[in-house]
Amino acid sequence: MNSAAPASPVRLREVVDALRRGTVPQGGLDLLAVGLGRFEEALDDDLALAARGGAAFHAIRGEYGSGKTFFARWLTERAKRAGLATAEVQISETETPLHRLETVYRRLTERLATATHQPSALRAVIDSWFYTLEEEVLDAGDAAEEDEAALAAAVDALMERRLADVARTTPAFAAALRGYRRAVAEGDGATAEALIAWIGGQKSVAASARRTAGVRGDLDHFAALGFLQGLLTVLRDCGHPGLLLVLDEIETLQRVRGDVREKGLNALRQLLDEIDAGRFPGLFLVITGTPAFYDGQQGAQRLPPLAQRLATDFSTDPRFDSPRAVQLRLPGFDRERLGELGRTVRDVYAQVARNPQRVRDRVDDAYVAHLAEAVTGGLGGRVGIAPRVYLRKLVADVLDRVDEFDEFDPRQHYALTLASSELTETERNAAASGDAGAVELELP
Repeated sequence: MNSAAPASPVRLREVVDALRRGTVPQGGLDLLAVGLGRFEEALDDDLALAARGGAAFHAIRGEYGSGKTFFARWLTERAKRAGLATAEVQISETETPLHRLETVYRRLTERLATATHQPSALRAVIDSWFYTLEEEVLDAGDAAEEDEAALAAAVDALMERRLADVARTTPAFAAALRGYRRAVAEGDGATAEALIAWIGGQKSVAASARRTAGVRGDLDHFAALGFLQGLLTVLRDCGHPGLLLVLDEIETLQRVRGDVREKGLNALRQLLDEIDAGRFPGLFLVITGTPAFYDGQQGAQRLPPLAQRLATDFSTDPRFDSPRAVQLRLPGFDRERLGELGRTVRDVYAQVARNPQRVRDRVDDAYVAHLAEAVTGGLGGRVGIAPRVYLRKLVADVLDRVDEFDEFDPRQHYALTLASSELTETERNAAASGDAGAVELELP
């Protein structure tokens, strides 16, 4: 169901540009999805389940450098191709603490995206929803297009029916939508913008706009789940049958004060229970974290009910991990996978290079493998944290120069160096253990 779209030159260049900067590309990740094929069928089944009105959950497990963020964005691309909306939220001690679900919902709406709309797609989604409701009213013959008053009343009635379940627990969501629709009809752009912001969980929305819609205050922790329920209803009605929500770096809970950690763990447990209870049809929730979070006493194990919900047996050989388990263990990189990834990136680069044949000839498979060995050695032999640095060096230091300069031969003119300023803290610690300051790449 999720066949990859043809790779356009623009898409390829965006991937190369991101790797040059040392970041995970925002798109085109299917081009680099080395070793993820074993998950495809099971995850596509989960996406299909969400699209049919079911719900799904997975916890992604991996050490630093194992590709958790890459995996999440790769899955996001597949979700968009399946018609779902997506949002990636990074959990943070200060900006997005998990124990305050209103901040999670706010970031969700800020990062909301679809296949046709980049973040934030919230207003586009809501406008599309109202358009869909109008079309339904007109198709049913409940009002004539030229009778604006009757059409507005019929759309309001249909909206109330669609939001009936949400309105019972979170009437403010429906009230704000009514107020937004009215402001748009009256040409009151400022009020419409303010109410969209309020629906998105933003704080400090003008009191006059809130009074117009008959809502009070700001979104709080308890109303956030009701707003999520309402958003799923809106998405489903306007052609996006579900939402993939990624909560990234959940392990930050281990670093917060004890009472705050307890609240965050309980909020996650509550969210999982609500999914199991069927409150969020169309939601596919994914969290990412390190093994220390799932197994350690400062993480999920601190709250036994949550630990039980996440429990997965990893005592067997990783080859036999089920892709349908609650926790999905990312295998991380070994030298073989790192070399395969390098060859893949070299081939992607060649498709947008000025001199593709020179790129393939001078950065051949043997060179790619030796560069991977050199970077890994410079990082204390820790293959798992090498991919980001390796790909940046491969693109920015080697492939760019080969493509630009006719005489440049990386075997003769390039010596790998790993400067502290270009490494993350984890990479610096690994480099220190490997005594890397200027690592020479020796090739035959």
